[in-house]
Amino acid sequence: MATPLSARPVIIAHRGASGERPEHTLAAYKRAIEQGADYIEPDLVMTKDDVLVIRHENEISGTTDVADHPEFADRRTSKTIDGRPVIGWFTEDFTLAELKTLHARERLPQLRPANGGWMGERIATFDEALALLRGTGRAVGIYPETKHPSYFAAIGKPMEKALVAALARAGYTKRDDPVFIQSFEVSNLKALRGMTKLRLVQLIDAQEAPWDQSEAGSGMTVTQMLSPAGLKAIAAYADAIGPNKLLIEPRDAAGQALPPTRLVTDAHDAGLLVHPWTFRSENIFLPAGDRIGENQGARGDAAAEYRRFFAYGVDGLFSDFPAEAIRIRDGTGLAEKR
Repeated sequence: MATPLSARPVIIAHRGASGERPEHTLAAYKRAIEQGADYIEPDLVMTKDDVLVIRHENEISGTTDVADHPEFADRRTSKTIDGRPVIGWFTEDFTLAELKTLHARERLPQLRPANGGWMGERIATFDEALALLRGTGRAVGIYPETKHPSYFAAIGKPMEKALVAALARAGYTKRDDPVFIQSFEVSNLKALRGMTKLRLVQLIDAQEAPWDQSEAGSGMTVTQMLSPAGLKAIAAYADAIGPNKLLIEPRDAAGQALPPTRLVTDAHDAGLLVHPWTFRSENIFLPAGDRIGENQGARGDAAAEYRRFFAYGVDGLFSDFPAEAIRIRDGTGLAEKR
């Protein structure tokens, strides 16, 4: 088994325990904390009145009931976000008070129908998530992502100062505090590097971005980022990478897992931690060899995938089902020595 750089792999609750509660709700974060997650992950966007709120993207029709509110019908519009046309309702067109009138809803109701029973949850602020951690009674970290920071900066809503200030108010300022700040955008991370000692994570998708990566301050394609030279360049401003898991364990045309790449080893050689995403237990998300039965929404053998990635030496991973990830980690001899 490869050796992680960290003492043990950390389990990051992806959008909270989003396999069991609607994503990015306080209920999802509470569930993840109860299950023993090491970190919860809030994705951050901005409101009209410059408040950091937690949504996976600024277009909210897929994760709230905004379309059912006639008072907001005229807010539906079309925008270009990171080079891609998007139609819907956008957080930056709503005040926090207006967003608080909406109910959060499950993004994947066909796969996760049980999550439909949590319609009482509201959009949470970043400050509310930080306050939740203070009341847990145990050490739980936070792993925020700035979503579309160049877009928000272009409309006069830069995110970096607001994020660092919120973390500082909560007492997070030092490198060894339980915080990772993640972004796909290089310029965002470089700006943050000049503002905070907290650890930073360069996210890397399996495909080239739909917009010019050089505009995000990199000048590198995804392929170049994954090279030893690219990883060394990332290490100059970041502490870790968050790669799509397919960059570590590719799949063939039939969806079968292929042997691992050198990414974990090369990143470790550059001094970077490796936290891949996203691990989900339903068949549709698993390699063909880990699926059980034909029902795409049924649970497959996610444990097999976790075991392989822990053996690859990853330093942590993002999971929709943190309890399962923790159970496998701790059952493979990777539990923290006390």
